Amino acid sequence: MDFATFLIQLLNSVQYGLLLFMLAAGLTLIFGIMGVVNLAHGSFYMLGAYLGYSLSGHFGSLTLAILGGAALAVMFGLALEWLLFRHFYHRDHLDQVLLTFGLIYIFEELRSILWGDDVHGVPIPKMLDWSIPLTDTLSYPVYRLFMSAVCIALAVALYLLISKTRLGMKIRAGAFNRDMAESLGVNIKLIHAIVFALGVGLAAVAGMVAAPVSSVYPNMGSSVLIMCFVVVVIGGIGSVRGALIAALLVGLVDTFGKVLLPQVAGMLVYMLMAAVLLWKPEGLFKQ
Repeated sequence: MDFATFLIQLLNSVQYGLLLFMLAAGLTLIFGIMGVVNLAHGSFYMLGAYLGYSLSGHFGSLTLAILGGAALAVMFGLALEWLLFRHFYHRDHLDQVLLTFGLIYIFEELRSILWGDDVHGVPIPKMLDWSIPLTDTLSYPVYRLFMSAVCIALAVALYLLISKTRLGMKIRAGAFNRDMAESLGVNIKLIHAIVFALGVGLAAVAGMVAAPVSSVYPNMGSSVLIMCFVVVVIGGIGSVRGALIAALLVGLVDTFGKVLLPQVAGMLVYMLMAAVLLWKPEGLFKQ
């Protein structure tokens, strides 16, 4: 492998890892703070991709589609939390699994009714539809760099929100001791609604950003859901920092595994997870 090829694969792994982080961050926030096992999280990724497809065709701009789709996804998350999820906070995890597993089928049927079962493409914006030449024969798409930049910007914003704001302080207090935070005047129901809507919004934005590269197709949330849980388990349940580091590790192992060891590439991520759990059963970082 020459340097140009190595650089391309490295950039691909970072871009894939950052995209996984956007998905896993929402999942680990929902589980770590609300205690909800959300198997329907991949459906929010699929919802974002289909919103990106529809809104980009309507507005004629992927940027406007992402902004509008993010707002719609957050409102959808608030409504879903109010109608369903807040009634399951104190229920067993098995009840939560059954609820979210059922939601997967509901969302898939709604997707089929609204958009059909065809594969759709989302055009890359013209200003990003070019490549940076690395050698005479190899180049790297600018849109993939844009994807990485969006993910990094959202990761920084999420860090600042949780670590540097009053809302973040309430979120951390609710995650550490829900009953004590509520007794001190924190509106835990509102915090849970915000966290859930934030998780849905992050997953939807990931789907919209990835749509021009991966296309939009039925059941597209199922494969990313498995990787999301792998990232959450490796990073440590409830740890956003752990989710970031684990997502980048998974991106590196998966991308370079497919290039260097294609025969066992499908196993490498799970071997990484097993090795981490043998070393640190609670994951890389605690909540």
